[in-house]
Order: sequence, then C-alpha cells, then structure tokens
Amino acid sequence: MTLQVDILNPKATKLLQNLADRKMIAIKKEAKDPFVKAISLLRKKASANPPSPEQVSKEVEQVRAKRYAGKKR
Repeated sequence: MTLQVDILNPKATKLLQNLADRKMIAIKKEAKDPFVKAISLLRKKASANPPSPEQVSKEVEQVRAKRYAGKKR
C-alpha cells in the first residue's frame, strides 16, 4: 500500500525515520515536479540522441507559427 503524507510538524520526520530504521516503513523521495519526471522518463525511452531543450522549443515555435498564421488580427 502506498500513501502520500504531508508533514506539518518537523518532529514527525524523526518519527517516520525511526519507523524506517526499524524496517516498518519505506521512505521514497519523489521528484519535485511531475512534468520534469515525465520528461525524464520520455528521454530515457527515446533513441540514443534525444532532442535537446532548444530543439524542442524550436519545433514548438514552428508548430505554433503554422497553427496561428491564419488567425492574426
């Protein structure tokens, strides 16, 4: 079973660490940003030459320019 816990009091961290030391629970740290986590996963699955952030930005800008070319006011 997996639960997500928000620690409100710093003393709780020590209690949880004690439980982990006794092998009663396991503590896993997650990536702070789920978007970064998803991008990392995609890059791992990509070919030997994953696109750089600059290449991705360039591609996004090209697609946006095409999409909005006829909609200028």
